[in-house]
Amino acid sequence: MARIIGLIAFTAMLAGCTAPGVAPERAQLSTRQEVPETMRGVPAKTLFGKHANGSEHSPAAYGGYAGGCLAGAEQLPESGPTWQAMRLSRNRNWGHPETVDFIKKLGAEAARQPGWSGVYVGDISQPRGGPMLSGHRSHQTGLDVDIWMRAPKRLTLSRGERESISSISMRRANGAYVNANWTRAHHEVIKAAAEDPRTARIFVFPGAKVRMCKDETGDRDWLRKIRPWWGHHYHFHVRLECPTGVRGCVNQAPPPPGDGCDGAQEWVNNILNPPPPDPDAPKPKPRREKTLADLPGQCVGVVSDP
Repeated sequence: MARIIGLIAFTAMLAGCTAPGVAPERAQLSTRQEVPETMRGVPAKTLFGKHANGSEHSPAAYGGYAGGCLAGAEQLPESGPTWQAMRLSRNRNWGHPETVDFIKKLGAEAARQPGWSGVYVGDISQPRGGPMLSGHRSHQTGLDVDIWMRAPKRLTLSRGERESISSISMRRANGAYVNANWTRAHHEVIKAAAEDPRTARIFVFPGAKVRMCKDETGDRDWLRKIRPWWGHHYHFHVRLECPTGVRGCVNQAPPPPGDGCDGAQEWVNNILNPPPPDPDAPKPKPRREKTLADLPGQCVGVVSDP
C-alpha cells in the first residue's frame, strides 16, 4: 500500500513539473460561465477598459469583431525596425499574436516603398479586447488594426510626439477622389496588406478604392478584399480572419464575387450626386450599451482574470 501511495505522489509531482525550456500551457476557457452578480448590468466597456494587461490564457479570439473579446493578448512593442505604435496613452497596441506578426511583416513590406520607413500603427485592441471606452465598435477580438496613411519618415518618435502628431487625410470631394497626398506607394502598401492570406477585409474611403481599381494593371484578385467605407481616409483598417484552430471566433463573411470596383464607383457616384432621401426609411434606433451577457461566455473568464 505504501508503495502505491508513493507512486501516486510521484505521478502527481511529475504532472506539476515542466520540462526545462518549455512554457506551461495556460488556462483554457469554457463557454459556460455565469456573469458574476457584481458585473451584471455594468457596461462591458467599463469592465474591459479598466485592464492594463492581457489575461493569463492561451491566445484566442472569441466572438465577432464587434461583439467579442481577446484572451492571452500579445502587446505590439512600442517601436520596432519597421513600425511604431501611436497614441500609446490609449493602451490599444494589443492583439492576437497573428495580428502582431502581420503588422511586423507589413512594416517590412512598407519599408521597401519610396518615402516609407515602415508603418505607423493606430488602434489594434485593448489588452483584453471587448468594447472600447471610446471610438470603435469593432476591434474587440484583436484581429483588427488601423494603419496610418501618413508615410513614416522616421521611426524614432518620442512618446510625446506620438500623442501630438496626426495622420494625413487622403480624400478630396468628401471621399469621392484621392487628393495630392495619395501616392503609388499607398497603393502598394495596401496591396501588400490585402495579399496576406490572413486578411479578410480592408476598409478604405470610396475614392481610394476606385483609384486603385483604375491604377492596377496586374493581378486584380486582391482588390476583392478592399471595401469602401465611410471615414478611413486618415488610415486603412485591416481585418484578419479567425486564426486556424481557434474555436468560438466568428469570421467575417466572405466578400462578394468580383473585384468590387463597380460597387465602389457607384458609391462615388452617390457622393457626387446624392440620391434624394427616402421619407419612408426607418429612423435608426439608439444603440444599447453592451453588457457582459451580450458577449460569448469565454469573455467572463477573460475579464475576470486578475
